[in-house]
Amino acid sequence: MALSLDHIVIAVTDLEAAMRDYETLGFTVLPGGEHPRGSRNALIVFQDGCYLEIIAFGRPVPDFRWWQVLSHCGSGLVDYALLPDLFDDALWGARARGLSIEGPIAGARLRPDGVQLAWQTARAPEPDVPFLCGDVTARDLRVPTGAARRHRNGVTGVAGVTAAVHDLGNSTARYRALLGQAPLACGGAPGLGARLAQFRLGDQMLSLAEPHPGASDPLSQHLAHRGQGIYAVSFYGTLDQTLDRELAHGARLEIVRAL
Repeated sequence: MALSLDHIVIAVTDLEAAMRDYETLGFTVLPGGEHPRGSRNALIVFQDGCYLEIIAFGRPVPDFRWWQVLSHCGSGLVDYALLPDLFDDALWGARARGLSIEGPIAGARLRPDGVQLAWQTARAPEPDVPFLCGDVTARDLRVPTGAARRHRNGVTGVAGVTAAVHDLGNSTARYRALLGQAPLACGGAPGLGARLAQFRLGDQMLSLAEPHPGASDPLSQHLAHRGQGIYAVSFYGTLDQTLDRELAHGARLEIVRAL
């Protein structure tokens, strides 16, 4: 059973404005389509096969966490997904290792060209861990190839994802159960005001960050305002750059040079 990073979700209040702003940031942005729940999305796809999903909601979806975070906390990063090579094996393996996870859950999207896509997901109740996403229709239909994966800003793929967590020990245990592996490193990070645990998936690093007690840094503020979950994303590119959070609609994004 192998897992890879599939996509990262950014919820916004105005999809068209977000598409224009991400184009200003140097990304190639594609219309994605509409989901049965009434949400619409746009995609930013990278050469490594990962993508950003920018999503907006046309009507309230009170029982859906992404809408809850967006409606209460505003635009920004809300979730990310892993792609299993064998969905059922990944799901049952995580359960066997002690992770409570719901699934499979059917998902669908109608593309602007009329093509209907289908996939299945599995989600743990805690928002600190990513969800699983496996295709029912061909993945190339969901994740475009070719020129769509080239970007003016030089981004080629995702370098890493950081999740903000309340309890590093508990979150690390959930990641171990989901991924089926131990962290590469776990402990204090001098000068950062946080404790970290890090897992590697291929060329990407998944980092969990717990702020020190009583801290008032951006990580602590994020946890107080938006709760546990995805906090920041870094991309591989040609120049080190922190992207404008206003143009990124609240998402913490940076480009790092590949070594």
